[in-house]
Amino acid sequence: MITDILISAGGKGTRMKHLSQNMPKHMIDVQGRPFLHYLLDNVMKAGFKKIYLVVGYKKENIERFAAQHPEYPITLIDQFGALPDKYGTACPLICAEEYLSDKQFISIAGDNYYAQSDLRVMMAHNDELCYVGGLRHDHPEQHGVLVVNKENILERIAEKSQEHVGNVINSSLYKFTPDIFTAIHNVGLSPRGEYEITDALSALAQRGKVRVEHIKDSWMDFGKPEDVERMAELLKTEQCQQ
Repeated sequence: MITDILISAGGKGTRMKHLSQNMPKHMIDVQGRPFLHYLLDNVMKAGFKKIYLVVGYKKENIERFAAQHPEYPITLIDQFGALPDKYGTACPLICAEEYLSDKQFISIAGDNYYAQSDLRVMMAHNDELCYVGGLRHDHPEQHGVLVVNKENILERIAEKSQEHVGNVINSSLYKFTPDIFTAIHNVGLSPRGEYEITDALSALAQRGKVRVEHIKDSWMDFGKPEDVERMAELLKTEQCQQ
């Protein structure tokens, strides 16, 4: 069972507009607590023992939160301090390499909400492949689409393609082996001028090293102001189901 998890929480979240003006989007209030609280609560209930939390924008907010909650076994990693001139979804992994270079670990986006059950499924994949959580979606063109073969081996990732290549999107829930670090160091800048985790995944996919795990429970991208209310409704639904 994999018990180390990397959470990427360094971004500002410009889509949150005024709500993230003075704090990271991960700290935006939902029903009296920051969004990050609910994510970490599920991480702990899933059974993780070590949490590597990569911070950046307005990091003092998350640092204060971590100090107030010693029940979370958090190691804070300052992305902007370690990589002041690099940007992109691969950067948190580069920053955490010294902690995780010889381990299998789970990696998630800190602005996404994942169910305990889906986290546990990913934790059980203690083999030599990397995994990416795929979710069936009605509007895949708005996301990165996972193109898979009949054995659920990832062939490629189509980023926000207007051509229909499938309806399974990338949920940014990953299980990585140390192979991911070699792949990341070999990728260059994307057309957006950033270092992308999906480019590293695509390189591993070309070697048949990535399998898709279909997640089945609650998932949500916490990225826009209207998602605050959506998140509150999701929490109410989960509470009623308990």
